[in-house]
Amino acid sequence: MTATLITDIGELTTNVGPEPLHDAAVLIEHGLITWVGQSADAPTPPGGFTEVDADGRAVIPGFVDSHSHIVFGGDRAAEFEARMAGEKYAAGGIRSTVAATRAATDEELRARMHGFVAEMLAQGTTTIEIKSGYGLDVQTEARLVRLAAEVTEEVTFLGAHVVPAEYADRGDEYVDLVIGDMLDACAPYAKWIDVFCETGAFTVAQSRRVLEAGIARGLRPRVHASQLGPGEGVQLAIELGAASVDHGTYLTDADVAELAASDTVLTLLPGVEFSTRHPYPDARRLIDAGVTVALACDTNPGSSFTSSMPFCIALAVREMGMTSAEAVRAATAGGAAALRRTDIGVIAPGMRADLVLLNAPSIVHLAYRPGVPLVSKVWKDGVAVR
Repeated sequence: MTATLITDIGELTTNVGPEPLHDAAVLIEHGLITWVGQSADAPTPPGGFTEVDADGRAVIPGFVDSHSHIVFGGDRAAEFEARMAGEKYAAGGIRSTVAATRAATDEELRARMHGFVAEMLAQGTTTIEIKSGYGLDVQTEARLVRLAAEVTEEVTFLGAHVVPAEYADRGDEYVDLVIGDMLDACAPYAKWIDVFCETGAFTVAQSRRVLEAGIARGLRPRVHASQLGPGEGVQLAIELGAASVDHGTYLTDADVAELAASDTVLTLLPGVEFSTRHPYPDARRLIDAGVTVALACDTNPGSSFTSSMPFCIALAVREMGMTSAEAVRAATAGGAAALRRTDIGVIAPGMRADLVLLNAPSIVHLAYRPGVPLVSKVWKDGVAVR
């Protein structure tokens, strides 16, 4: 593999220190970053190399989207239109996607999934986590995690997304299915176990059963919590050592203090608040308290049908009190932390060469020019994929 030397980088966000490098260069060899420094000091690798002139533009780590649901069927545009007209979002809307997903063929689900992956990559996302959760029966949940495993190692089994219609008023029986036959079918394809611990979804006791069963099977815990109102999901996530608790729209002071004292990452999903009209989380409060924050898209047909990390960064800066640097860090190193990954999210020797060249002089433009396609070039494992 020919080495790649990126030179004349006007602003290089490494996530190693608090400040970016200027007039910088990065050397990529065999899929890894092997050198970072000033352009004037760039080494000449033996055996030939390809030089890319950044022409004074900004380079950042590839985005790490640690929360998505991109294997599904159907559409919920009518639901979005109703919310924009004033109807409130409720978790039960997930069931309409379940029906469409069950009816879809593997080929249809696979084609749509690959379309979303390409869409994300074009916007600078080089690592994607994918959850199941739109099957809610043994066969379909197994299909979803199997398909997700074709495109990412970060696969999450989310059979406990909501209680399906056929188990209405029998939530405990459905949990029995999730931690029994469904877990048996899905665990071989998954790395993570997740649960929607929320009013209208699963109680704390039910969520504990799901997570502990997954942990016993070697899966690592994650939790959806405090999206629709305050609850005990954050405390449960921390108690069980979850890598991430996601949403956190409604957090108590105790939640914030406990998160700050733990190594559980809080993953914020501003596309959800944009789509549901719920209030945006106060990221400034969280960061100032010492909470490790990630940003992700939560790409799904009901509550956040966006695959754009730049859009989520713009929302985080405009609506959640983050600086551009904090938002980019949350969308890269923060996402890596939420996945317990130490090989991505940072531009430093030894890290995977996942990088994005922006058609802009600085990361501020990601928020300053919302909706503008600023991703010029993307490298995944050292290979130019855009």
